Amino acid sequence: QVQLVESGGGLARPGASLTLSCVSSGRTFTSYVVAWFRQAPGQEREFVALSRLRGGNTTRYADSVKGRFTISRDDAENVVYLQMNSLGPEDTAVYYCAARHTSIIRFEADEYDHWGQGTEVTVSS
Repeated sequence: QVQLVESGGGLARPGASLTLSCVSSGRTFTSYVVAWFRQAPGQEREFVALSRLRGGNTTRYADSVKGRFTISRDDAENVVYLQMNSLGPEDTAVYYCAARHTSIIRFEADEYDHWGQGTEVTVSS
């Protein structure tokens, strides 16, 4: 069983940076696709970024965050990070860490089996 716990959210000014962390207890992340999703008020949960270690370290990003956000992982510590730079008000959302026990990449939230409780990010001046 995988239990995910996110941290690192908070209030940020436009243009600032934040780093989110997702720690897994239980099984290791090595064989999982691990992703970040976000959900803004009144909107559906959307894909942000993912990482797949098996077969080479593969990452994918939503167009809206490409070039600003970076996903990375420390498999020794069972931690996945989301470095967020150049934040804007449009990045305001609850950010969720998710994992699926397969090497097949999927971008839809309902394809993920394990979820954290979320960490809130608010970007405002």
